[in-house]
Amino acid sequence: MLAALSIRNLAVIEAVTVSFHEGFHVLTGETGAGKSIIIDALSLIIGGRASADIIRYGCDKAEVEALFELSADHPVWDVLVGLGIQASSDEHLVIRRELTLQGKSMSRINGQLVNLTMLREIGEHLVNIHGQHEHQSLLKVDKHLSLLDTFGESIIASVKSAYQEVYKRYTTLRRELQELEDTSQKAYQMLDLYRFQIEEISSAELKLGEDEWLAEEKRKLANAERLMDAVSDAYQQVYGNKGLDAISRVLSKLEDIVPFDAARISPIVEQLQSAYYQMEDAAFQLRDYREVIEFNPVRLEEVEQRLDMISSFRRKYGENVEEILKYLEHIRKEAEMIENKDEMIQKLQAQVDKEFIELVKLAEELSKLRKQCAEQLAVQMETELKSLQMERTRLEVKIERMEASDGFDVDGVPVRFTKHGFDTAEFLISPNPGEPLRSLHKIASGGELSRLMLALKSIFASIDRVPVLVFDEVDTGVSGRAAQSIAEKMSSLSRQCQVFSITHLPQVACMADHHYLIQKNVIDQRTMTMVEELNEEGRIMELARMLGGVEVTEKTMHHAQEMLILADTRKAV
Repeated sequence: MLAALSIRNLAVIEAVTVSFHEGFHVLTGETGAGKSIIIDALSLIIGGRASADIIRYGCDKAEVEALFELSADHPVWDVLVGLGIQASSDEHLVIRRELTLQGKSMSRINGQLVNLTMLREIGEHLVNIHGQHEHQSLLKVDKHLSLLDTFGESIIASVKSAYQEVYKRYTTLRRELQELEDTSQKAYQMLDLYRFQIEEISSAELKLGEDEWLAEEKRKLANAERLMDAVSDAYQQVYGNKGLDAISRVLSKLEDIVPFDAARISPIVEQLQSAYYQMEDAAFQLRDYREVIEFNPVRLEEVEQRLDMISSFRRKYGENVEEILKYLEHIRKEAEMIENKDEMIQKLQAQVDKEFIELVKLAEELSKLRKQCAEQLAVQMETELKSLQMERTRLEVKIERMEASDGFDVDGVPVRFTKHGFDTAEFLISPNPGEPLRSLHKIASGGELSRLMLALKSIFASIDRVPVLVFDEVDTGVSGRAAQSIAEKMSSLSRQCQVFSITHLPQVACMADHHYLIQKNVIDQRTMTMVEELNEEGRIMELARMLGGVEVTEKTMHHAQEMLILADTRKAV
């Protein structure tokens, strides 16, 4: 659950830290008090878009920090490990985000810097924010298949995964086949060029790294005389009177006086002896190197010609011998493809046909499972809707194949395949007995959409395991018994996860386990938003305000108290 939320310098909030609990929370207050800022803060925590405009006037930055308490088996821990974030299920999860006036954003999870992509990946496992605009997503038919697949994931996941693997192979093979079939006369003209290039490069018999060691050999051959002079002179200097002979004479003199001061002279003798042996070894190496210095103008000319050839290849085929050889391999394959075009087309077509048979088989199996899940979802939705005062509503998830004039023939009908199969899904509804099932966008009102979305959230709560569910004024457009049913549903939902609701309805507010009042005050000519967790007396006063408007009377106070008592009775059932 979300245990605490700290906000600094965000919009009209200067500094607020709020502790939360398990169960159902409501946030109420006058219009414009800043209730939506709390939702904005949570949105920032889970990677939502940010703008410098949201920073409190006169401040350099805004800060939001959230503290989560999660069970050890929650899937978010595995996600954190996969992203390389150090976290332990024995500790709290702390997410912090800062925004600057320059538009920069900095995010940390347990103190470790993360980018927005990582933050969003973590956030989708922690908080689900549902606002009024999300009602409209139900009207988008292209979203319905995704909702159905989420509901039936445990049943269809393995088949869908197998289908997608085949679909990937199939589309890759079809693309290769199309490219091969599109090979034109120009490709045959390229074949002559490829053959020439293959012959030219192959006959050169290039070896990896040849350009590098030939350049090294050229440097040695071209500078053989300078090498000989320098090495010979060095050898004479080391081995002659100024080198080994001089050290030998020094050693002879020092060895004669060792008996007179062994403690001081012996270490010097040892150092000189070591130097003598090292110089002697260096002299022998110089002598051996001098013996192999080669004066070979013929070989130098061969090396230069070879390097000139490689240089010309580099201008045409690649930056070095490795790239030239890679290019050779590439054009060999291209030439082979052109030369064996017809044979390869037949071979690829056979593979495409084979994969298509498997694709159709898996798509049909996937469609069959979806229809089973669609029936289960419809039954569960109708059950949920009954508790939301839509007891006579019938709902059906219609599964059909995507027919298309440019599709692929399946059972004599051209069908379009996508990575999700060949199905389309659409939620159909009949709110009243005797009416036919029709598309949501044709008959559903705002209040009905609110309850449909709430029913879906109730079903998915146990599936996606998101611990925090936020409803931002989703009860707009409903009243009376419908409002009461929404409140009871959110209260029931809070037994599975932590639920927050921003509401203007007293029927919803009274069902909460925890009630927070958002107030806007002016202090020292600055507007500030305060968040207060209400006690029993405060709840009665706020409910009375919601019931009666500006003026709170004894009657509205009594009514508010009565609503809380009845709410406690309903929650106890």
